[in-house]
Amino acid sequence: MGRSYLGEFEELVLLTVAILGQHAYGVSVCEELFSQTGRSVNISAAHAALHRLEEKGMLFSRLGDATAERGGKRKRLFFVTALGSKILHDIRETRSKLWNAISDGTLPAFSL
Repeated sequence: MGRSYLGEFEELVLLTVAILGQHAYGVSVCEELFSQTGRSVNISAAHAALHRLEEKGMLFSRLGDATAERGGKRKRLFFVTALGSKILHDIRETRSKLWNAISDGTLPAFSL
């Protein structure tokens, strides 16, 4: 496929940023991941994944406006790049092909 490797967690974070649009920052990513998957995510792990995805060119970030609720601190907002969008579409296509390749749509389950 010629794409950068994404682990499961990075894929989930990238999808979450796409869901959140202009409201994606560390805490909102953690909250949305929990809402969508029931998976509790440590803020440090989310920030690490966000920065890895930015280094890979799949996200870009900028500082948002200062807010009173954060004591004047600015949030780092993340956005999906064209590359990130292409990667997500490629992943979706690959997964669909694999699911469609299961003959009758049921997963085999062998007991050992």
